[in-house]
Amino acid sequence: MKLSKARIQNYRSIVDTGWFEVEGKKTILVGPNEAGKTAILQALQHINPPDSTAKLDALRDYPRSLYNDISTGRIKPSDVTVVEAHFRLDAEDLALLPPGFENCVYRRGRKLDNEAWHDIEGGPSVPKYKDIKKDLTRLCAHADGRVPAAKEGETAAELPSAALAKISGTWTDETKISDAIATALAAWLTKTLPFVEEDNEAEEKRYDGLVAASESKRLRQSALDTLNNRLPKFVLFNNYFRVRPLIQLDHLATRIETNVLDDAQYDYGNLCLLKLLGFTPRELSSLAATPEPSAGDVAGLKNYRDQLDKRHYQLNAASVKLTQEITKIWAPDASRAEADRLKVMADRQYLKVVVEDALGVDIELNQRSEGFQWLVSFFVVFFAEAAGDHKNAVLLLDEPGLNLHGLKQREFRNTLSRLADVNQTLYSTHSPFLVGPDELDLVRVVEMTDRKVGTKVLTSVTSSDAAGLLPLQEALGYDMAQSLFSQQRNLVLEGLTDYWYVDAVSDMLRDGGGTALGEKVALVPAGSAGKVVYFATILHAHKLKVVALLDSDAAGDQAARQETLVHALGQKSIARTKDAYVGPVAHPEIEDLLRETLIAVATTELAWDVAAVAASHPSEPIINVFARTVADFSKYKLAKAFLRWARAHNAADLLPLETQQWGSLFEKINKALK
Repeated sequence: MKLSKARIQNYRSIVDTGWFEVEGKKTILVGPNEAGKTAILQALQHINPPDSTAKLDALRDYPRSLYNDISTGRIKPSDVTVVEAHFRLDAEDLALLPPGFENCVYRRGRKLDNEAWHDIEGGPSVPKYKDIKKDLTRLCAHADGRVPAAKEGETAAELPSAALAKISGTWTDETKISDAIATALAAWLTKTLPFVEEDNEAEEKRYDGLVAASESKRLRQSALDTLNNRLPKFVLFNNYFRVRPLIQLDHLATRIETNVLDDAQYDYGNLCLLKLLGFTPRELSSLAATPEPSAGDVAGLKNYRDQLDKRHYQLNAASVKLTQEITKIWAPDASRAEADRLKVMADRQYLKVVVEDALGVDIELNQRSEGFQWLVSFFVVFFAEAAGDHKNAVLLLDEPGLNLHGLKQREFRNTLSRLADVNQTLYSTHSPFLVGPDELDLVRVVEMTDRKVGTKVLTSVTSSDAAGLLPLQEALGYDMAQSLFSQQRNLVLEGLTDYWYVDAVSDMLRDGGGTALGEKVALVPAGSAGKVVYFATILHAHKLKVVALLDSDAAGDQAARQETLVHALGQKSIARTKDAYVGPVAHPEIEDLLRETLIAVATTELAWDVAAVAASHPSEPIINVFARTVADFSKYKLAKAFLRWARAHNAADLLPLETQQWGSLFEKINKALK
């Protein structure tokens, strides 16, 4: 299952984030200091935290400005849901559920008193007495009439209606079919079955419906239990959790036993390392302090040797596991001989963490780069806290790669993507280098412009706080600065959504063997149709090949007629959506090249059903149809939904006409850029 959306309320700086969507692989939280990014990650961990996670504490975690409501008893912690999450189920989840739950959503939350709750949205519901009351009455009337009359001297058989009255005497219309009621009702139905006429289809159907009603609570509970067992662990990691290169075991054991951990965060990484190794600090310390038995004590020597071997083998096994995982992420292309090897070694009262480099030299962990130390520490915490279930965990990373150089952060972004391929990942960042130009749809802007309102999460790339958008602006600016004059072939687009459509469809067609945009063509979003002129003419002035792609709407027509653009590029280098579009829309925009797919995507991804309106107005641009039909419509949301859809589909899922239109458009652009 995958986390699909979440909401956090009444937690530290958060009053109510509102619902925000979570991507299937990687979600990026950006925002200024004190906006509440860390609080969001900490709250999310409480969906299903590792055992060592600190419990929610009303005194510490409830918003301080509202705490008087708690202290005076006006609000009870048991009534406050701090975090709620919705999960999208995958094929493996659905295969384990009873029939009828194919389209359900799993909901999970945790309250301020640390009690978790869960529910299923969709699927067969648990009926109330009023829902089955009429069918019970009619079945009783039918069954009563088939109970044979008592013979002389025999006791009359109890009528089904009388038996039902005994068990339903306290039921009201609003009484739900609980486990106890379902058990009693099932027993009554079994006893009543002989009195149901075998060839009476109506009564048999009624009987089967009542059996299903009595089973609904058990089936729903079974589904809940199954999904609860498959719930992913939420593992939070921040930059304070570091594995130290040298751990004094006796001192650490004493601090734990006397509960004087001066800085729990300082020791957290070390404790996770020991948990991963399968030892407590005292066990390793005591083993190191145990004197070697005398030569004559054969049994003692064997036991001593076995303990040392056990320690060595466990340390070695953990070292191998960590090395394998770190190599896959940090240096996936390195050969086995060149890859660094992590080694965890015990030296009497000291536990040492070193890295053996390609020359065979052991180097203390703290002498390696900050990024490498971060990754080692992350995997130690990850494997320890996920408790063997790390393939089913959600990773919450607070400011990953914070100390890396900007260019190394760009490389580390690929590391995060590889992590997200295996484990759904949410991370916060201030760095523009950890947000790719093709990842803006993965971004959630976190802001707090008013302390009374608290932290908010925006699912579109908009913010009332300019500081919240700074990493995104810098990411786009840096990428554009690097590619603007370095690529020989450039396609200038009106805006960001056009960039997403062109990039996504081109990738789909390329993977499917169709006509795609040339791989060496740089995409340059200008921001508007008017700005296309400036970008195109500047690039052309630097003797670079340029094509401008404009919609065939009024703004695109105006830009296409500008003398400067026509003079600089020539008509052949001005591509219009109408050049590739086939259909009745007189002034098609780029979205009209995906008209039917966008209608379907909007329905499934956003619950925007405009199919009927679009069908009755085939000559109207699809964006206009959405704008006048959907109250909260935005081009950004629609493009983002298409990106999500495109990542999970291929070119064969596009309509043949759409494939034809896009292939024609890409062919024209490629020809102009030769």
